[in-house]
Amino acid sequence: MKKTVLTACFAIATALPALSQEKNLSGKELFGDLSARHIGPALMSGRIVDLEAHPINDRILYAGTAGGGVWKTTNGGATFSPIFDEHAQSIGAVVIDPTDPDKTVWVGTGEIWTRNSVSLGDGLYKSTDGGTTWAKKGFENSERISSIVINPENPEEMYVGVMGALWGDSEERGIFKSNDGGETWKKILYTDQTTGAADLVMDPSDTNTLYASMWNFRRTPWGFNSGGTSSALYKSTDAGKTWSKIHDGFPSGKLGRITVAIAPSAPKTLYAAVETEKAETNGLYRSDDAGATWKHLNSDFGLTVRPFYFARLVVDPKNPEVVVKGGLTGSISHDGGKTFKNLGPQHADIHDVSFDINNSDRIYTATDGGVYRSWDGGATFEIVENIPVSQFYHVSVDDAEPYNVYGGLQDNGSWFGPSSSPGGIEARDWEPIGGGDGFRVLKHPTKNIIYSEAQGANPVWRYDVAKKQAKVIAPLPEGDEELRFNWNAPMAVSAHQPDRFYMGSQFLHRSEDMGDTWTKISPDLTTNDPSKQDKESGGLSKDKSGAETHTTIFTIAESPLDQNLIWVGTDDGNLQLTRDGGKTWNNLVKNVPNLPANSWVSHIETSVHNPGTAYAVFDRHAVGDMKPYVYKTSDFGVTWKSITTDEINGYARNIQEDYEKENLLFLGTEMGLYITVDGGKHWAHFTNNLPPVAIPFIELHKKTSDLVLGTHGRGVIILDDISPLRQINNEVLQKDLHFFDTPAGIIKEERNFGGASSETQFVGANPGSQARIIYFLNKRHTFGKMSLDILDENGNIVASPSPGKSKGLNIVNWNYLQKTPKVAVGKVPSFVMAPRVLAGDYKVVINKGKEQYEHKISVKNDPSSNVTAEEREENRKLTFRLFEAVEDLAYLGYKIDSYVKALEKSDSKNAGKMTAELTQLKSKLVVTTGDRYVQEAEDELREKLSDLYNQVAGSFDKPAPVQYTNTAEYEKQLEQAWADFQKIEKKYASKVNSELEKAEKKQVELKSKEEFVTE
Repeated sequence: MKKTVLTACFAIATALPALSQEKNLSGKELFGDLSARHIGPALMSGRIVDLEAHPINDRILYAGTAGGGVWKTTNGGATFSPIFDEHAQSIGAVVIDPTDPDKTVWVGTGEIWTRNSVSLGDGLYKSTDGGTTWAKKGFENSERISSIVINPENPEEMYVGVMGALWGDSEERGIFKSNDGGETWKKILYTDQTTGAADLVMDPSDTNTLYASMWNFRRTPWGFNSGGTSSALYKSTDAGKTWSKIHDGFPSGKLGRITVAIAPSAPKTLYAAVETEKAETNGLYRSDDAGATWKHLNSDFGLTVRPFYFARLVVDPKNPEVVVKGGLTGSISHDGGKTFKNLGPQHADIHDVSFDINNSDRIYTATDGGVYRSWDGGATFEIVENIPVSQFYHVSVDDAEPYNVYGGLQDNGSWFGPSSSPGGIEARDWEPIGGGDGFRVLKHPTKNIIYSEAQGANPVWRYDVAKKQAKVIAPLPEGDEELRFNWNAPMAVSAHQPDRFYMGSQFLHRSEDMGDTWTKISPDLTTNDPSKQDKESGGLSKDKSGAETHTTIFTIAESPLDQNLIWVGTDDGNLQLTRDGGKTWNNLVKNVPNLPANSWVSHIETSVHNPGTAYAVFDRHAVGDMKPYVYKTSDFGVTWKSITTDEINGYARNIQEDYEKENLLFLGTEMGLYITVDGGKHWAHFTNNLPPVAIPFIELHKKTSDLVLGTHGRGVIILDDISPLRQINNEVLQKDLHFFDTPAGIIKEERNFGGASSETQFVGANPGSQARIIYFLNKRHTFGKMSLDILDENGNIVASPSPGKSKGLNIVNWNYLQKTPKVAVGKVPSFVMAPRVLAGDYKVVINKGKEQYEHKISVKNDPSSNVTAEEREENRKLTFRLFEAVEDLAYLGYKIDSYVKALEKSDSKNAGKMTAELTQLKSKLVVTTGDRYVQEAEDELREKLSDLYNQVAGSFDKPAPVQYTNTAEYEKQLEQAWADFQKIEKKYASKVNSELEKAEKKQVELKSKEEFVTE
């Protein structure tokens, strides 16, 4: 017996003889054609970090996003396309090489707007083909790259500003220089392990002059600190060999984040936004002597708010007096920074601005809600509508058909939309159901009620969809009590009592009436550590948003098998269980092996297979530990075992157990989706149309077996029907070819009247509606013939789709159609559809070399159809009656054309007469003039017959009486045409053939009808 082992990316463990043969299988080979589909949405988009304009071509612009990779437009921002899908999706900086702008692009990964929910980067990348392919160029441990500067006179000389780790110390910080185009790097400015490079710019008039800001910062799960004695603004005039602080005019004391910008048209003019110890000295500073001295100009709120989040200054490339500062609304000055006004209405939180190289009235902005563009200098804006980089914190689904997906978005409220929609999932299909930052969204199990929330459970809504009414229902404190709700407060609905609703603060709250009244069913389940409850977060600039509220419950999981069994996980490391509905609680975290103390419990998954089984995911990234921690218990938490391996890249966020196969698990990590079919012994990275994006939540639809991913950067992504993965085992992997059982294909009868989106809007893909033939190939088929045929119950071949030949999982889609009837040839083509097959069982036959493999699939009619079996049969009979007529006419046309072609070079009278009479006959059968558009000719028999055939074959309903009447009429005309042809043939055929023979020319040879229609 052969032994099959998947290593590196995936493996199936077996206990087979040592002499067995081993085989390696990567994730892509295993998953094969199983692919993800993106449904958006894009109408609220997501956070954009950086914009980079082409220096010559104003149609090209790059956008680096917080969690959705890099996007590029080549049409002036009308539409964008992703170009960085195989790499880390969190972006810090995008820079075009000014000496090779069409081809060379650099990307520094790791978001630099350091809020509590930012993702990670993994280094520096270079493209030499305009973003088609990328190569890593170091800085694997940088976590965040803020700046890339390239010498416009010598691209071999370049600089990188590394901000570094957000949640811990790191040596890979500061300013680095390369003299060989990024192949090797040298650190040229470094302060300490807690201070990184926040900004770096080069004087366009003197490439030896650089300005760099260094920033002391640190984030913890319960706080953020910006500023210290090591924060400073530096200048070098010798290409980075030496650096000097340039603080003349800055206040003394600690500094925080500093951003600096040079006026391109007046390089001695500099602007800096400086965070200081005092509100009155914060804000905008200006230098007109290349940084030698500074003058404080403005401390408006729009310039000073949240400097860790808004730290970008941009100067108009043509006018040094026009400067824009990122902020809540964005601020623009036309008088050199003395006064500012808000940018025009757009999504809040402006992170970057880009001026058009030729027209400064044309402005692009990077916001928390996508890319916007203005044509009037920033007075009015419109959103770019096809960048689906929405950042979900959570998703859930309902049992509607098609099911809906619910979720909350970073700074974009809460929404729900369909998993499929006529014409694709459009912006108009999504409905808002909450404001603020959206987090958990849950559908009531039996009522048309939706629960949603904003940050910190302030507020929580119960929304009646039919009445469009919302009620605020969050648990309220009793007396002087203070409830601590996490920024992403947990909610749960009961699988046992539909109106039961849970919420977690430091207590577990339960409502039996959908939130109207609440009962605490636990004591404080957190550590209640007062050192982690300081609300004075922010450092030099206080930031009391609630994002750092700590020692809270973060996840709630009621067992689907026992309503009294409830798990609770806290953000400070407690793993609590009650088995009596909340009367008593047991903190089981001490039983988890090799888990550091106070590890954030990000998710608990309760098993549907065994009440004692649960999975716990711990997330330690906010204390600088990026390893995944995932554990399983089978005895109610008494013992735990780790189910992670070195195959997993990135810390874990969420886990989903399959409802049918216990060992099939899906793991959402900071770097994408991982799948195991052996309970966690081995994991495979799923990358088929799925970037390595952060996945904070996963839901598995129980009816469709669709895996629904809520990503923090690429919206909702769905893997349709993962049921084939349930069938993968060692026996399957040993076979040369193995067919998987699939659900019956459904011949949908819905009419698609969607497609109302404009050409520039994103439209989410619908799931396929075709029958799926799924099989596993042990190795790629490269030599010899391979065919796939679908046969009906009588053994007739009804379709022969092209087979997949790749190693791993192959998916062949069949659209339920048989072969298309042959149509008579005319001046312009006539298009007819293929007839559908009947519902029933079909045999799939794959011939692969000398081997033959067989499988059965089923096809069913749409269960929601109103068409009766008798009506369906009448439709089918008339369809094939017309099918025969269409092909009969095609055969007649073929015969006419064959004679005409054979006689075209003959100059005999008989040939001329026969050709003329046949041409005249054909003119009555098919259109022989015009173009059926602006020179439309009268329909002839082919056009009438084809149109009637398409009407009947394209419908599911009983044919109308007039369709029967017209069929009979066209059959009569066809019969007469055949009679006319036979008369002409009888009159001339023997004569012209004799003449051809005498002239030693080839005589007319005609195929039989069977030969003609099957060729």
